[in-house]
Amino acid sequence: MWSLAGWRRQRLLQRINLPARGWQRTLSDLPVLSGLDADERRRLAELAWLFLHEKAIVGVQGLEVTEVMRLRIAALACLPLLALDIDYYREFQTVLVYPGGFVARHEYQDEAGVVHEVVAELSGEAWERGPVILSAEDVMAACACDGTNLVIHEFVHKLDMLNGDANGLPPLHPEMRVADWARAFEVAYADMSDRVNRGEETAIDPYAAESPAECLAVFSEAFFETPAVLLACYPDIYQQLRLFYRQDPLRRLGA
Repeated sequence: MWSLAGWRRQRLLQRINLPARGWQRTLSDLPVLSGLDADERRRLAELAWLFLHEKAIVGVQGLEVTEVMRLRIAALACLPLLALDIDYYREFQTVLVYPGGFVARHEYQDEAGVVHEVVAELSGEAWERGPVILSAEDVMAACACDGTNLVIHEFVHKLDMLNGDANGLPPLHPEMRVADWARAFEVAYADMSDRVNRGEETAIDPYAAESPAECLAVFSEAFFETPAVLLACYPDIYQQLRLFYRQDPLRRLGA
């Protein structure tokens, strides 16, 4: 099955046909992509082409998903995979796009066996073995390169879920050590939580203190968009993410 999928992808890559003007606009509109060299741009185009063939991007609540939205979602979703592989997104097929924020309802059972329902307004969500859900408003606002990027955030959750529930520990490469990853994230998460609890302003989105899973997603946003800030605040996190994504945005963006 995997060899058949690989053969199909190779056939697709022989005829990449992203809309030229639309793809160039995507690259120029997103500062987070501005430092990509020619080889990286070629690789991103390959990944985006495969992504658009293998994933359905579906508008809900009457939203029409435009070419601009499709290309932007594909480019930002594939940026974390630039030195990895499209198979990292193998466990889902659909991206749902709402016009704006949406209301999510979740049930959970506490240790006493009591079932609770949580209702929250969200701009994005990723379900284990289910779809990625995005707000079109936030997708189209991803031009500031300010350390917040909804698309990167939600697709990092998908990487985190490759070995089960999102817990801030995705499947690491053989040359990486879980102990090093855990140490770096435990220290940074504790520091962020302390700062948020004290009401301090933080250079990185304080939502990182929500949970270990959100910590990974938020720090990954900063890694790609504001790498100098992440390196200054948490150098060990920058190093671990550099090893995991096999990228160095600090060098790429000239920060």
